[in-house]
Amino acid sequence: MGDMGAFEDAVAAWAVGGSGGPARELASRLGVRAAVLLEGRRDVAAVNALAAGRGRDLAAEGVCVLSIGGAMSVGRYARLLGSPGLGLRLTGLCDEAERDYYARGFEAAGAAQRDFFVCAADLEDELIRALGVARVAELVREEGDGRPLQTFLRQPAQQGRAPQQQFRRFLGTKKGRKIHYGRALVEALEAHQVPQPLERLLAVL
Repeated sequence: MGDMGAFEDAVAAWAVGGSGGPARELASRLGVRAAVLLEGRRDVAAVNALAAGRGRDLAAEGVCVLSIGGAMSVGRYARLLGSPGLGLRLTGLCDEAERDYYARGFEAAGAAQRDFFVCAADLEDELIRALGVARVAELVREEGDGRPLQTFLRQPAQQGRAPQQQFRRFLGTKKGRKIHYGRALVEALEAHQVPQPLERLLAVL
């Protein structure tokens, strides 16, 4: 595990009631300057893939890209890492349905609502729209999930659904699939296809 991974683990332990000492020591030693608060690991995979594709190493730049385990935790993490705690620059990415959690959490930590970015529905929706359904289907086959996809599409519950809705649902049908495709779909984007919330997030880091 790299040093930034150790910092992330220390923050997670602090968030559930542990001591903040290890996180403070690591933040100082590593020169951590910013924290990206993300709902889950699929978002972490996407942000890191986009940064890597731009030739950036966020950990080396002092940026912690952190999964907070759901939007309801954003207030707790924002208080620990923002101005009430470590004083890091805060930003983040969330689904439209979770906007209010982020707005309240960032406000309580002294950060502005403009400092986080909102996906129109969710990250999968943004990526599928950016790439197009045909390209996503091609990628699913390339990633070895063509047969599971066809089985899924034959299910009665999927009949009559728009293709974009079907793919959004498919990506959530197996543990780890959203994380895998969070990276794979981002890596497949052309520069002009990057969804605005992701583009704006990376630009502020």
